[in-house]
Amino acid sequence: MCRTLPSRPFCQSSVEVDVNFPGTCFGAVICMLLAAGTHAAPTEPPSTLPYASIGELQSRLHSGVLTSHQLTQQLLGRIDRLDRHGPALHAVIETNPEALALADVLDAERTKQPAPGLLYGIPVLLKDNIDTGDRMLTTAGSLALTSAPAARDAGVVARLRKAGALILGKTNLSEWANYRSSHSSSGWSGRGGQTHNPYVLDRNPCGSSSGSAVAVSAGLSPVAVGTETDGSVICPSAMNGIVGIKPTLGLVSRSGIVPISHNQDTAGPMARNVTDAAILLTAMAGSDPRDPASADADAHATDYTRYLDPDGLRGKRIGVVRELGGKEPNADRVLAAAIATMEAQGAIIVDPVVLPHLHELGTPENTVLAYDFKHDINAYLATRQGLAVHTLADLIAFNNTHAAEEMPWFGQETFLHAEARGPLSDKAYIDALDKAKRLSGPEGIDAALKAHHLDALLAPGPGPAPVTDPVLGEHVVGGASRPAAVAGYPSITVPAGFAHGLPIGIVLFAGKWSEPKLISIAYAFEQHSHARRPPGFAATIRE
Repeated sequence: MCRTLPSRPFCQSSVEVDVNFPGTCFGAVICMLLAAGTHAAPTEPPSTLPYASIGELQSRLHSGVLTSHQLTQQLLGRIDRLDRHGPALHAVIETNPEALALADVLDAERTKQPAPGLLYGIPVLLKDNIDTGDRMLTTAGSLALTSAPAARDAGVVARLRKAGALILGKTNLSEWANYRSSHSSSGWSGRGGQTHNPYVLDRNPCGSSSGSAVAVSAGLSPVAVGTETDGSVICPSAMNGIVGIKPTLGLVSRSGIVPISHNQDTAGPMARNVTDAAILLTAMAGSDPRDPASADADAHATDYTRYLDPDGLRGKRIGVVRELGGKEPNADRVLAAAIATMEAQGAIIVDPVVLPHLHELGTPENTVLAYDFKHDINAYLATRQGLAVHTLADLIAFNNTHAAEEMPWFGQETFLHAEARGPLSDKAYIDALDKAKRLSGPEGIDAALKAHHLDALLAPGPGPAPVTDPVLGEHVVGGASRPAAVAGYPSITVPAGFAHGLPIGIVLFAGKWSEPKLISIAYAFEQHSHARRPPGFAATIRE
């Protein structure tokens, strides 16, 4: 852990990890970018830095025309201008008070490492349910956890620090990762307030990784880490025009992350392009003795930049699961255009594909989450020192006592529902877990892939972002996250188009450990669609 400024480029963690980079520079595509950066100073003005890719930033850092201190300082200034003031996005809940000092250490160490890893010196934001063993708090957006910071780094944070990443701060989120009330407003937390969509400010950012998605989209950080139980990386990424990857369960450590369910939770990378998401995932992936689910991660973790193939669509068989959409015309139109792009690049589209048992997953999933949350949150709180809350029952009591701050818009019926559940040995839980995993995985996604000889499944992303409504709650139309989330399989969303100035994505998913194939398909689509454009911070949609 690191309570004071470390003398090394990153804080020490009690978790020993091996980043397993294949050499000092991973990914031939990125090595070329870095090599190019050594020959000529970039000519872009400093104002373009907020939207620069990791490769572009490393070219400048490597050539010496930019330092990590300068980059960090510019991003902190942008956070102040856009997040605290200006459009007041409320995406960043806290910045790292040691950020500039850490950047100075990284700059000094860079001269001793002729070709450091690609995340070296790159600022990264973390969702505020990921522990950091430093002066920043980890609260899941709740005032109940603000009395003391975590004692040690989450496993994924230890890996990022070992890769040389600079932890810039924590992002706002739907409080408790949107597991407190069925009536909630995504992106709202008692600690951070309401996060706003940077494309149209009165629109919702989706959640629960709202702040991570908005911060990346608005150029407050090159990349960020979100977490997902069901849709919490995929939905906000799609609605804020960025790339989000929900990895296979166990590829990325969950130790030190405020949980909902050990059967579905995972952290995932969020970035403005597939390349940066692949770089971040490469650093994040790997085994951690504190998370038994990650025991096989090292056997599957790899350099994901090796799969950035612009011809990655050619010959791929992709099945379209239209049932996962909400019959929303804008999302359907964007999906049709995406299919045309894929076919033009040599993909073989099977349309439609029926996903077996799709409409049977909701009830067992909800049962599993309720049981898991009570068990898992109590276990997590036992790791936190200096807090006044130690159990889910304590959290419920805290919210009742601080209702004016914590429950001005919606309640905690989901908390109450979970607290009423028994132990994980209950037959109702065991049966629900078996049904959920079996119908979503072997008899669901796997069966569909096998029946049609598919490489991946494709679905429309959610419709355009709805107006934020704390009174009536969520109004998201569509969403394709559930099958992969319940099965523990990977999914990826990539920007695909716009409707009335609001971004719309598509969602790709496949079987366990299929990240390389999904990244290859997503990258090829991105290279030929060029669908992303930066947000304009409009106040509202004009007729």
